Amino acid sequence: MRLTAWTLAMPRLSMNELTTFRWSFDEDLLHYQRAGYDAIGVWRRKLTDFGEERAVELLTESGLAVSNLLWAGGFTGNDGRTQAESLADARAAIRTAAVIDAGCLVLYTGGRNNHTQRHADRLVRHALDTLLAEADAAGVTLAIEPMHAACGGEWSVLSSLEETCTLLADYAHPRLKMVYDTYHFPACDGVAAMLGELAPLIAVVHLGDTATPHSIDQERCPLGEGGTPVREAIAGLIAAGYEGDFDVELMGSATEGVAYPELLSRSRCLFREALSAAGAVPR
Repeated sequence: MRLTAWTLAMPRLSMNELTTFRWSFDEDLLHYQRAGYDAIGVWRRKLTDFGEERAVELLTESGLAVSNLLWAGGFTGNDGRTQAESLADARAAIRTAAVIDAGCLVLYTGGRNNHTQRHADRLVRHALDTLLAEADAAGVTLAIEPMHAACGGEWSVLSSLEETCTLLADYAHPRLKMVYDTYHFPACDGVAAMLGELAPLIAVVHLGDTATPHSIDQERCPLGEGGTPVREAIAGLIAAGYEGDFDVELMGSATEGVAYPELLSRSRCLFREALSAAGAVPR
């Protein structure tokens, strides 16, 4: 059944700072606002380079919401840090997420790092056990991101939506949710059938497309130019009751040749098309 605009909460469109890698934090704010975006996915590196205090002032002035803050994690030690160091960094990220009123803080568990799967899982759960109380006290939602097995060797021990749902069910904590990325798990076949189950578990949706097989390089292309059913994912999630943010996260050589203002415009056009397909009225 086609849902009317009056039965749907209007989702927000966000642009992720990874997409506009070469712009500075203040340039991102200016261009996203001019392009008609509602929110921004903040990359901690840009925030730190610009200066957090001034960045908070500009965020307030811009009127843009913060859909998500990227990222904390590496709890398995694959990036050379001890777990204590990773946890200390995650605590700092939680504090930052609270200050900028981020919709969530994205977590990457870290790869297996030559551990057994069981031990890697224990390390991840210990980190979550440690961080959830602090996140709850700060009013910050932690969003754990699973990744396609071909991409996540160094990033995540979670390589399927099913095991991520199981982890969330084990905790059943209102401050622990997931990131759903259309690049890693295109909304077709079995995934499309899961959208109703996923919708209440998702803190933020990352929108990505690809015309090449999944790989560690995560070669993405402009939305609508690959084989990923991005419009269908947006419409399906809205129909399933998802009311959170959709954050455009693009990277790789296929996007580097496209001017950033054009990427912003084309991404917003596709989003508006998807809203129309869902029976919502675009902003």
